Amino acid sequence: MNYFKTTLTICVCLLTLASCDKKPQEDYKWLKNSIDVSVSQLELTAKEIADSAKMPRSIWVGYDIDFLCKQMETDITAFKDSLRPNPSSEKIGTRRLARIYDWTSGFYPGSLWYAYHLTGNDIMKKEATKFTNLLYPIREYKDTHDIGFMMNCSYGNAERFAPSDSILPILVQTADNLIGRFDPKIGCIRSWDFGTWNFPVIIDNMMNLDLLFYVSNLTGDKKYKDVAIAHAKKTMENHFRPDYSSYHVVSYNSDGTVERKQTHQGKNDESSWSRGQAWAVYGYVSCYRETKDTAFLDQAVNIAELIMKRVKTADLIPFWDYDAPDTKDTPRDASAASITASAFVELSTMATDGGKYLDYAEKILQNLSTDTYLASVGSNQGFILKHSTGSLPNGSEIDVPLNYADYYFLEGLDRYMALKKIEYKDL
Repeated sequence: MNYFKTTLTICVCLLTLASCDKKPQEDYKWLKNSIDVSVSQLELTAKEIADSAKMPRSIWVGYDIDFLCKQMETDITAFKDSLRPNPSSEKIGTRRLARIYDWTSGFYPGSLWYAYHLTGNDIMKKEATKFTNLLYPIREYKDTHDIGFMMNCSYGNAERFAPSDSILPILVQTADNLIGRFDPKIGCIRSWDFGTWNFPVIIDNMMNLDLLFYVSNLTGDKKYKDVAIAHAKKTMENHFRPDYSSYHVVSYNSDGTVERKQTHQGKNDESSWSRGQAWAVYGYVSCYRETKDTAFLDQAVNIAELIMKRVKTADLIPFWDYDAPDTKDTPRDASAASITASAFVELSTMATDGGKYLDYAEKILQNLSTDTYLASVGSNQGFILKHSTGSLPNGSEIDVPLNYADYYFLEGLDRYMALKKIEYKDL
């Protein structure tokens, strides 16, 4: 009798263990809900803009001058020249669409690709392919550094998640155009072709290096990687303050010396613009992944520590600038939070005390998955997240959804699930 009882107990235990292997033991309802909402919102948008050759970027909103002055804590004369006109009343509250040459054009197809990768939903794959193909002309575009964003998030994800022989030449041509903006005397890729700067380099440009690393890996040609490394090192030399916060813009003289340093989209030149700090940590995490140069890892860790020290909001979704006034009306930036979360998930696999970065990222992702930030299905003009800020000093996209907030949110979820070995089917 004891033998049969023991055998039965062992069988029950084995069945229990097998069951545990198939399903996550933690409560991931928030995770499944976020993915399901994301798929529904992306599909809704695809249907509503099916006949458009443009990409969803945001929602049109206006701004109040007095509010901006309070946020900037300065008189309007200090930033009036940067303000964009308020949109017409007919536009307010409607979906803002952008042409394919807009710097954000790759994020919507990239989000579709992540939704497909997360769920295996063939509708997401079909729409991702359709909207990615709209960007085909960008392979010849040379007038911005943002072709990395535009093409790596769209065609790059297409190659990662649904490889095709036709994609590599497109990525190579784009990468060639990007390194064509590199000045070896300065050691950087030029960011903007407008303004009064001699040779402006913005911290956002660290994000475009992923395209160069990816194409270098695909082709075996190290010229792309060499340019990326040179740019990252020069940026590390000049963009950062002693506390590892970053300026937004550093402009160089033609001999490679610094012309001036500014924070174009932040509160003032010496403030810490929230999304800029997120771009920075993400960029150096990527650089370490691709080079294993510990100088890049140290830089990423130091920026991460700055972020965790400076972000004081209870839900870890930062204000639009770390130095913005701490009030209930100060706009948050969910895009900065999403980028940070995605970077921190990867950083957690690299740093010796990586667990704290994963915990921080998990809290961000969970908080973005609450009703405060996650849209309800059918609302928010089809965008996934609420409460991002584009450029407050320009009066642009203040407290709105942004397509790149959605993109990095989905990427963060994808990285989190891969690290935790969670599959959507088991949620």
